[in-house]
Amino acid sequence: MSPSKAPPQTLLEGAALFLDFDGTLVELAETPDAIRVDPELPSLLKRVATRLGGRLAIVSGRSIQDLERHMDCAGVAVSGSHGLELRLADGEHIPLSAPVDLNEAREEIRSFAASLHVLLVEEKPRSVALHYRQAPERQKEVEEFMAALAKRSGLTVQAGKMVLELRPKGADKGDAVRALMAEPQFAGARPLFVGDDLTDEDAFEAAAALGGAGILVGPERPSAAVWRLPNVAAVAAWLRGAA
Repeated sequence: MSPSKAPPQTLLEGAALFLDFDGTLVELAETPDAIRVDPELPSLLKRVATRLGGRLAIVSGRSIQDLERHMDCAGVAVSGSHGLELRLADGEHIPLSAPVDLNEAREEIRSFAASLHVLLVEEKPRSVALHYRQAPERQKEVEEFMAALAKRSGLTVQAGKMVLELRPKGADKGDAVRALMAEPQFAGARPLFVGDDLTDEDAFEAAAALGGAGILVGPERPSAAVWRLPNVAAVAAWLRGAA
């Protein structure tokens, strides 16, 4: 389906809320470090979390360490690296995927990016991403390189908006939602996942399977989500209404 209707505020009653970060809570930027975080965002999220009895989590493609470089995440459950990292609100870490040796693959990606001069390598604890936002004409070349590297290394490629990420098999944002919903604080609630990217589709499907729904951010497109908010500003307004 292609969701078009905005989610009503009543949807949050008895819900657990899972929020993507880039493209959902903050606008996308030319590079991951160039984003601007609204200074009021951390306090807004904490107010929403209080209303929901603590049932709020950020589920991002960024590593947890990178997220915390941009925003105070204390007291909020966080999943990073597309489901490969998960930390509860009390600071307890839950392993979602076995570690994998990415060193050789990292070196190949760095060399490939250096040879083209226009690609950005984003290092994460358990994965490595290659951004081509500044060189969209290189998309096919990047896709072919990453696909071949994944085949040689036994890893998998996660596609996003002008980025490809090499990562271990077996964990995604849907796994993060399922893991958090098994925790006592979240158990029994109706999961809602808000996200903009193709990487959020696994989480939309997981939320639906658990009796909840997905909320797509951005233009209409085929999606497993049921509801839609047009942009980051609309997400912020919806959250302010919830708070």
